[in-house]
Amino acid sequence: MLAEHHDSTSTEDGLRRQIQIKQSQLKIAVEGNMPHVAQGLQRQLAQLQAQIGSQPESDVETLMSLVDG
Repeated sequence: MLAEHHDSTSTEDGLRRQIQIKQSQLKIAVEGNMPHVAQGLQRQLAQLQAQIGSQPESDVETLMSLVDG
């Protein structure tokens, strides 16, 4: 039981780390005026967030609105 909890915790931590990396990449893509890259990163972020069942963070929503606008 404890090992199962540890596995799910480490998996979630890994997903959260991947989300942080994608958020940083998205910020760079937006600041660098790379809309196609930003759109791809948005999709990847949405997939990762769906895996952990979290809602997009406000920073990500702000960045997405910059790309869309």
